[in-house]
Amino acid sequence: MADNAEPFAYAVAQALGRAIGVPVEFVVDPPWPQREQMLYDGEVHVAWLCGLPYVREAERCDPRIDLLAAPVMRQARYGAQPVYFTDVVVRRDHRAQALADLRGASVAINEPNSHSGYQVLRHTLAEQGLPAGFFREVIESGAHQRSLELIESGEVDAAPIDTTVLETEVRARPQLATRLRVVATLGPSPMPPWVASTQLAPALRQRLRDALLALGTDAQAREALTRADVQGFAAVDEDWYAPIRQMSRSAARYPLPVTRAA
Repeated sequence: MADNAEPFAYAVAQALGRAIGVPVEFVVDPPWPQREQMLYDGEVHVAWLCGLPYVREAERCDPRIDLLAAPVMRQARYGAQPVYFTDVVVRRDHRAQALADLRGASVAINEPNSHSGYQVLRHTLAEQGLPAGFFREVIESGAHQRSLELIESGEVDAAPIDTTVLETEVRARPQLATRLRVVATLGPSPMPPWVASTQLAPALRQRLRDALLALGTDAQAREALTRADVQGFAAVDEDWYAPIRQMSRSAARYPLPVTRAA
């Protein structure tokens, strides 16, 4: 997840340790692709994973991860469900009023394995029948927060941003709301899940699942939930992530090659 979610993830990790009675190490230093591989190798036991890599792994004949639960955001737009959106963001003074107005614009995507920062945009372009080569330039920023920086600096016109990341940034930097504007909201999409390595015993995975669902009973965790604007965690199953599979098939019809890295 985005760097600005780390305080929340750390608090959840500590709450899980208290709930199951074992010390927990919060692994954050290696680059994200390395951490993801550590999860598949069983070196990391629990992770908060983007929905796109989750469904790809779940489709393996021997998936190396197991669903635990997914966060539910507090704001009314989420309908008390484990979902989120992608906001297509531009500078406040940009001429665009809708996604179709961005023809010929430059856009930043965070990385090609991201649902919110890449796949859902391709899916929407395909569904709206917008032509190939719609954008003049596609830049890989590496992170949602970096994409926001590129918009603010004028290096790109627009970017698809995970709404939970954008809301966290605006809480930290309220002035951001006066500099940026949303021209389209894509989704909803199933919320990125918390998952466990299948190298953990099934009974321990169930204890972790139960601990996430009961997180509101941990006083320290409740404070972290409130700060992150999270209502709690909800049980999710394989079928909950079917929309991401469907969007992935639609996105495959719309190539959106990256021109360069930021």
